[in-house]
Amino acid sequence: MFVVKVPGINGLGKTNGCERAGNAVVEAMKEIYSNERGIPIDVRLLNLEEIHLDNSNLKLSSELIYKNSLEAFGTKPRTVFIGGDHSVSYPLTKAFLDYCNQEGKKPCLIVFDAHPDCMSTFEGEKTPTHEEWLRALIEAGFPAESVFLVGARNSDPSELAFLREKCVKTMSINQILENLDDSADILLEFTNGKEVYVSIDVDCIDPAFAPATGYCEPGGLTTRQFLYFLQRVNRAKGLRAFDIVEINPTLLGGDLTVKIGAKILSELI
Repeated sequence: MFVVKVPGINGLGKTNGCERAGNAVVEAMKEIYSNERGIPIDVRLLNLEEIHLDNSNLKLSSELIYKNSLEAFGTKPRTVFIGGDHSVSYPLTKAFLDYCNQEGKKPCLIVFDAHPDCMSTFEGEKTPTHEEWLRALIEAGFPAESVFLVGARNSDPSELAFLREKCVKTMSINQILENLDDSADILLEFTNGKEVYVSIDVDCIDPAFAPATGYCEPGGLTTRQFLYFLQRVNRAKGLRAFDIVEINPTLLGGDLTVKIGAKILSELI
């Protein structure tokens, strides 16, 4: 498993601290001795790298993330990126799209998030923030019909209009709770025949379990429900990459939320 720390932040000053998540999650991995499949965990054996970023230069940071991740998609069978806030997902998934286009493969993006991140404030000449990255990605050419947004529960009206206009598939928390197995089956079926990227904003989990994130939204998934979903999605044949973002170790409840990030990472090994 190739693990890359991506300490980028572009959250309008609201995500300062997320750049520390990568180091914190890797450190917390030392307390996990095996994952739930019984696979031993030894953080010393991880193929671990970091993209060194200057968050005062957003354009350069985005270019570095794009370049390094594009290389990873071409050389590694599977990669986990640890942010950072959700803005890092724009250059990561843009590189994933370009990789798929170069290889003649169909891209697929599953996003676990309490928010659509499709704010209409995005303008094409700037680097997308963590509130705009998915809109920017779709407008840059990622096929909207190959995007599945899971767990959004607080959406701006402009975001809802954009999702409807682009026919982005969505799955609400209530749909998930009606039948967890069927919901996981729907996601797996969506991935058939495609290269798969999964983006995980930790706020998809209820803040009772993962409080240390910038925009806490009550009514999310329990940790157990999310882990079940993750374990099912992890079986997708074309799975190439995950990112784990929006963990802020500096906020109240940081230790618990970091441990959840480490738990997520361990289940992907």
